[in-house]
Amino acid sequence: MAEPHPCPRCGAGNEPGQSFCGSCGARLVLTCPACGATSPLGFRFCGSCGAELGSKGDEPRPTGEERRVVTVLFADLVGFTSRAEQLDPEDVRAILRPYYSSLREEIESFGGTVEKFIGDAVVGVFGAPVAHGDDPERAVRAALRVRDAVDEMNTRDPRMNLQVRVAVNTGEAIVSLDARAEEGEGMVAGDVVNTASRLQTHAPEGSILVGEETFRSTRGTIEYEPVEPIVARGKRLPVPAWRVVAAAFPPGERGASTVPMVGRESELATLSGLWDRVVADRQPHLATIVGLPGIGKSRLAQEFIDAVRGAGGRAIVGRSLPYGESGAYGAFAQQVKQIAGIYDGDPPEMAIGKLRTSAADVVGAESADEVSAHLSLMLGLEGAAPSEGAVADRHVLFFSARRFVEGLGRAAPTVLAFQDLHWADASLLDLIEILGSRLEETTVLLLVLARPELRDKRPAWGSSVQAALALPLEPLDLAHANELAERLLADAAGPVDPAAAEEIGRAAEGNPLFIEELVASMAERSSSTGAGLPTSIRGIIAARLDAIPPAERSVLLDASVMGRIFWSGGLSRLGQTADALPAIMDSLEGRDLIRREAVSRYQGEQQFRFKHALIRDVAYATLPRARRREAHGEVAAFLESVHAERDSPAALAHHWQEAGDVERAIEYFVAAADQASRGWAKEEAVSLFRRALSLVQQEDRERFRKLRLKLAVAEQMLYHVPDAQQLARDRTSEPPA
Repeated sequence: MAEPHPCPRCGAGNEPGQSFCGSCGARLVLTCPACGATSPLGFRFCGSCGAELGSKGDEPRPTGEERRVVTVLFADLVGFTSRAEQLDPEDVRAILRPYYSSLREEIESFGGTVEKFIGDAVVGVFGAPVAHGDDPERAVRAALRVRDAVDEMNTRDPRMNLQVRVAVNTGEAIVSLDARAEEGEGMVAGDVVNTASRLQTHAPEGSILVGEETFRSTRGTIEYEPVEPIVARGKRLPVPAWRVVAAAFPPGERGASTVPMVGRESELATLSGLWDRVVADRQPHLATIVGLPGIGKSRLAQEFIDAVRGAGGRAIVGRSLPYGESGAYGAFAQQVKQIAGIYDGDPPEMAIGKLRTSAADVVGAESADEVSAHLSLMLGLEGAAPSEGAVADRHVLFFSARRFVEGLGRAAPTVLAFQDLHWADASLLDLIEILGSRLEETTVLLLVLARPELRDKRPAWGSSVQAALALPLEPLDLAHANELAERLLADAAGPVDPAAAEEIGRAAEGNPLFIEELVASMAERSSSTGAGLPTSIRGIIAARLDAIPPAERSVLLDASVMGRIFWSGGLSRLGQTADALPAIMDSLEGRDLIRREAVSRYQGEQQFRFKHALIRDVAYATLPRARRREAHGEVAAFLESVHAERDSPAALAHHWQEAGDVERAIEYFVAAADQASRGWAKEEAVSLFRRALSLVQQEDRERFRKLRLKLAVAEQMLYHVPDAQQLARDRTSEPPA
């Protein structure tokens, strides 16, 4: 007999087959043992990380505290407290129960977590315990659905007359990873929560206000109108705010860039050559563009699609969604709907009629009924199921899809583009591979865009397709990155400082989206790239870190304390199991997060480096201050054990300073300054002496005096360095006697 399923809100047991808790009315969900995300009943695998649901998980879920950028959604009913005074308690519960259940469902459907219910207020958190890379956007879209859900409740029962106001705010918080939100334990703490609450109290009825970081992170996908800065209780300065108008684009889409594509000429030529072959030989192909978020997959595909359409071809784009209801064949269903002219608001009878008409045009009238009936099942349309025997085998549906696609290619050269296929269900992956391997004598290119996670879900992706191309997108080289930064800066701020463009190009490490976000941040805040990573970049990288197994993520966080370069012995000193490290490091290198270096600075220690400095920076920013202090002390002890003081005293000084051991930090800063002075690195010597002097207590007058004297000598020597260099040049230019 199956065990009762526990309610995530009240813990009561419920019989298999129930969708809602019989005790409190909450929607029943499955909680992933690996990442903590929720999935509907009936799912076998987690929709966020792919772990098997119902299992205990191969590895423990991360525990403890971390610093994270989170987005808080705060929703509250307007005037309900005074209204509740006039109602019987049972009537209050009858109103709040469906309200709580509806808001929980909407927040969780976008990947958020309901942290708490406070009276008639609901607090949702996005970005913890797992980041998704677009959490501010998810939170704003969830807020729009919350507002609509309350309106729908009023429509169903006008007597409820509920009015809601919502606020969304993004910022850094300390997050308790092992908090049990379903039991009311607080998950996040920080000013981001307080500010969300203050914004909510100033939001008009039926409106959504967002804070500055939320606005900056989502203005490309959400339409806003500015409001007067809010004078909030407890805030020293007015809080900037914006009112949400509507979603400007569907989920996953962004506005088209006005800047020409840079640095992808070779990849575009590869796609164009493949397309020419498809058209000339009537030989279908599967092309898969793989790359990290922001690397330029969509931009490359759009340039190619524009070229196809410009030459008279047809291109139809479908997108797999990371949240919301999209169906098992979501992207393919979108493509079929576009061809048939079906809108989401069409009644089922109208949609089925349009589909049959389209099928008749594509495959002929004789086959239209059968093909359209099978496609209607794949689209989730009701009322057109064929006889039971006709769909006993899934391949019958796939064969009808194949006939439909072949008909499209015979009518006109066609590109079927599948965006974000890493989010797709297994059924759609199966369909695309079968189409790729079995389409015949038709002019069709199946163009797939995906992140590397597709290989995790389907390691042998495309191996069954003979005519298949894999096109990995690498970061832009420095020259192209600088060119893109210059163009974007010119669009944003007029005349370009080449040094600023180069700084952005280097900081973004060749990622076009990161370049775009850094340019926007610099233009708006009139600050350098060193002023802190934009929330959008930090969120994308945090999501990538959250997607790897906990043991590997733990190693990355520890390694970040050492810096971009780190060593196996340092990881062992930080508590990592030496026996497990080789396999973990190999996996991290396979994920393109780190690189093993052939030569190590310290004998007997394997040396590694983070492939990108931004990965290290985000990993380090995740650690709370107490953990950082402790870890820096362990790293310093490791460096002393390998005698790093001989050639890297400055590194030891840095780690002891971060560990809070001022005495040792001063000692090593002075040693590093003396070493730099002996090597005629006078400017560095002055900087190191100043750092040492800044740590000396004023009460220690003798030590302060000696260090001040050393600094004065170093400054005097630095002043005379140009003279010494000129004297050396004069001597080398003198003719021999």
